[in-house]
Parts: sequence; structure tokens; C-alpha cells
Amino acid sequence: MGVYEAKVVWTRGDQQFLDKGYSRAHSWSFDGGAVVPGSSAPSSVPVPMSDPAGVDPEEAMIASLSSCHMLWFLAFAANAGLVVDTYVDEASGKMGKVENGKRYLAEVTLRPFTSFTGREPDQAEIDALHHQAHDHCEMAHSVRATITVEATIG
Repeated sequence: MGVYEAKVVWTRGDQQFLDKGYSRAHSWSFDGGAVVPGSSAPSSVPVPMSDPAGVDPEEAMIASLSSCHMLWFLAFAANAGLVVDTYVDEASGKMGKVENGKRYLAEVTLRPFTSFTGREPDQAEIDALHHQAHDHCEMAHSVRATITVEATIG
């Protein structure tokens, strides 16, 4: 099994801290050199303490689920002899609360749109490929959110 790492860095700088008015902006660094600005969601912590330009953990979780699903879909489409030209997913998520009132990512909806060159699959084949992708996506196995796929082709 692989080991995956990310480095998350936040520094206080010259900000006050105990008044809770500190910035939630931070950075995520990955092994390939990518650095992504992170922050709390402005809906959770108001601006200027959050940075709307940063990726919040909820968005990152949704993007991770979408990306994992897409990578498996592309692999299965290639195995089926399909040439995918475009894959665009406008994914979204909704928070819910468990019995003790704690919030969690309850629902994720993936809305992949794909276009093809050559043989155009029908909706049944697309749905089967997305089902395979979901069954193989490690990120989907790692969450308790209900994941729905609303696939379209064009």
C-alpha cells in the first residue's frame, strides 16, 4: 500500500491569537511541488479571517472524490475502447449533522459530463462505467457521505 503525504503550514505572524481574529489562511504543499492556498470556508469563518481564494477542507474533500472517480472512469473508458475528449465534473456537497450535533459531509453529487471521439457510448454504458469507477475509487471507500453520480454525455 502506498503512503501519501501533504504538508500544511500556518503561521500567526504578528496577529493577535486569543481574540480568535487570526487569519485561517494557510498552505498545502505536495510532493510534486504544488502549493495550494488553504483557508476555512467563508461560510464558517467570516472574511477577513478566512480567505475566499483559499481551498477549504470541504471543497478539497469534494475535489478529491471527484478526481478519484474521474481517474478510474478514464481508465475504464480506455479499457472499453472509448476515446474521451472532455471530462468536466461540477461536483457539490452538502453538510449534515450526526446524532450528537457534529457536522460532517453527508452528501456528494458528482455531475460528470463527457464527450468522445469515435464510438459514442449510450447512457447505459456510461452509467456502467461510472458504477465501475465508483466501486474502485479509494476516496469513495473512505467516506461515509452518500455519493450520487448524475452523468451526462455530449
